[in-house]
Amino acid sequence: MSMNTVPERLAALRAAMDANGVDLYLIPVGDPHSSEYLPDHYTSLTYFSGFHGENSNFVVTKDKSAIWADGRYFVQAEKEIAGTEIELERMGEPGVPTVEQYCADALPEGGVLGLCGLTASCHLVRSVQKALDAKHGTIKTLNLEDELWTEGRPALPETPAWILSKEYAGFSPAEKLGQLRAKLKELGRTAQLVGKLDNLAWLLNLRAMDIQCTPYAMAYCYVTEDRAVLFINTKRLGAEAAAELKENGVEIAEYDDVLGFLAAETEPQTVLADPASVNYAVYETLSNNAALTVKDEADPLLPMKGVKNETELAHNRETHLRDAVAMVRFQKELEERLAAGEELTELTVDEILHKYRSAQDKFIVESFGTIAAYGGNAAMMHYHATEADHAKLEKKGFLLVDSGATYMDGTTDITRTYPLGELTEDEKLFYTWTLQCHIDIAKAVWLNYCDGHMLDTIAREPLWQHLINYRCGTGHSVSFVGNVHEGPHALNGRNTTVFQPGMVVTDEPGVYESGVVGIRIENELECYHKADNQYGTFLAFRPLTFVPIATSPVVPGVLNKDEIAWLNAYHREVFTKLAPRLTEEERDWLAKKCAAIGD
Repeated sequence: MSMNTVPERLAALRAAMDANGVDLYLIPVGDPHSSEYLPDHYTSLTYFSGFHGENSNFVVTKDKSAIWADGRYFVQAEKEIAGTEIELERMGEPGVPTVEQYCADALPEGGVLGLCGLTASCHLVRSVQKALDAKHGTIKTLNLEDELWTEGRPALPETPAWILSKEYAGFSPAEKLGQLRAKLKELGRTAQLVGKLDNLAWLLNLRAMDIQCTPYAMAYCYVTEDRAVLFINTKRLGAEAAAELKENGVEIAEYDDVLGFLAAETEPQTVLADPASVNYAVYETLSNNAALTVKDEADPLLPMKGVKNETELAHNRETHLRDAVAMVRFQKELEERLAAGEELTELTVDEILHKYRSAQDKFIVESFGTIAAYGGNAAMMHYHATEADHAKLEKKGFLLVDSGATYMDGTTDITRTYPLGELTEDEKLFYTWTLQCHIDIAKAVWLNYCDGHMLDTIAREPLWQHLINYRCGTGHSVSFVGNVHEGPHALNGRNTTVFQPGMVVTDEPGVYESGVVGIRIENELECYHKADNQYGTFLAFRPLTFVPIATSPVVPGVLNKDEIAWLNAYHREVFTKLAPRLTEEERDWLAKKCAAIGD
């Protein structure tokens, strides 16, 4: 059977479902480590559906199929599944069923749902099973993705693994293992299976390039009071890295041995396992071992790494200044080439950015694929130009550029929306309101009991005044030399993590009018302790990102005096910090971009 098109792949999947006695099959966006960005080997949802996106699930029944996408991907999903049978379920919209509800409705009485236990989290499987109980449905673990996707499938990643030095990380693997063991003892647990790659990278300072744009290694680590066993493809672990891990008390085993090891453990342990991040196959193996008592608990490593230590913060500030130099040089070249009449496209933006970022000291890789979106393309929040589908830049409208990089001493994420020429009145207003939102959260001051969803409302109010909203969070945490999205804190309507000094978060409100315009202004912010007084402890943000924000689109009379004062002060700081790193010509250019605006 040919497997070249989505309909052909769905037909093959249904035949395999029938052969295995399965009524529904669920494919989540996922790998064995609950990663946000996946190694190409695990992009099964895209292979079978054609949709490229995060935070998604794909359900196939005997006669229909549906994909779930969040607000960032509505426009993109419609485009990518067009012409197929697949229905788009817009997550969070009124009347749209959850994937659990859909599965329960579609399943016949006593039916069977199939899924891969390695790529589905325990939390997802439990949630689906609960919904199926009303119909006495069961879940059968299979791996139809591996059986069917054989031709042209990317191999499992095996990039060289290395250890980030204590000079950058602040603590050695042994010291971090000590911190984790102390936390486990506090929680009354004696062991933990660490499977989430960002947590594992932080714990052991382990890095590789197994995921595009993300310096992590596919691995697990089983930690007890006196042992730490790292499961990794050992042939990609160099002698120096292996020796350093062993010096830090870490044993090394083969990646594929993890399930067998956990099944064979005889030493009694009370094991912490986070259902949200531990895959179902691992969780089942832990649960089936009589020597192990499994306790569901949020992964303590997430908040531990979410608050950056002083060494990480110091390096991160320096990283952002080097990255800002690259951004300044990018914008200057872009404007000059456009002014000279050169034909440029969205793809050219990526090329120029890479040229300047890769020239910076300690550069490793872009922290995600650059989003260069002109005009209406920017309304798709995670749009990516391709050789086959990209826009030419014109001397009108906006160009949105969302980009970042990972260096040996930090990770950056920044968005700027550049006016390329004549703008409509709506475009100017949308930009000005977005800037108000950005400024309002940047200059916020709050008492230390405030969480992410409380702070998120501060950012949205200027747009809400005009009955406009954006279908995404205002900001997300950023790892240190790691993935561009992490937790536990974020600025969105669901996050209940209380902010603490040392947390890093993005500030990126926006306006997205489908097919017309997309605007986003993003800095990274560092939470710090502002003051103590009789009313309590006050916290605030200070910027990590120092790159000019376009002021020419700002509609006069809309920003209030406090917002204007913040913007002018920010630009003074941009110039002060960057000028010593630039040539005289670049300084002159920057001075114009940082010029103060009035009322």
